[in-house]
Amino acid sequence: MAHVQRFDHVGITVADLDTATAFFVGLGLELEGTGSVKGEFVETVCGIPGAHCRIAMLRPPNGGSRLELSTFVTPDHVPGSPTAMANELGLRNVSFEVGDLQAAVDAVAADGYGLIGGIGEYEDSVRMAYVRGPEGIIVSLFEHVR
Repeated sequence: MAHVQRFDHVGITVADLDTATAFFVGLGLELEGTGSVKGEFVETVCGIPGAHCRIAMLRPPNGGSRLELSTFVTPDHVPGSPTAMANELGLRNVSFEVGDLQAAVDAVAADGYGLIGGIGEYEDSVRMAYVRGPEGIIVSLFEHVR
């Protein structure tokens, strides 16, 4: 029996929710909503007594799976490695298809976010680049070669 019915979202914990939200909105995601959760529910789910989170939920313009950004009000967040590379265990990137890869890379570069490596092309079918976003988040941007 299959338990999963659909893929809903990926959640990323950040220290600066406003900066991370602005970065992803700048890439073209739409802010679906914001909120705050605390109390028994979030303490039970997270397993963290006294947990209080602020959340921003973003979605692609044409629908699909969403991106949840959250920051802990309490307790203080525990910093991760802002220079983690793709071979470090754990969630390493969040990926988005873009219409014009070079334009997307240029746009994030104008905001101070740079390429980790370069722009690669795979078998004349896809071009891809990893960008280091806010708080070290690796964002994979790709376009289909037509």
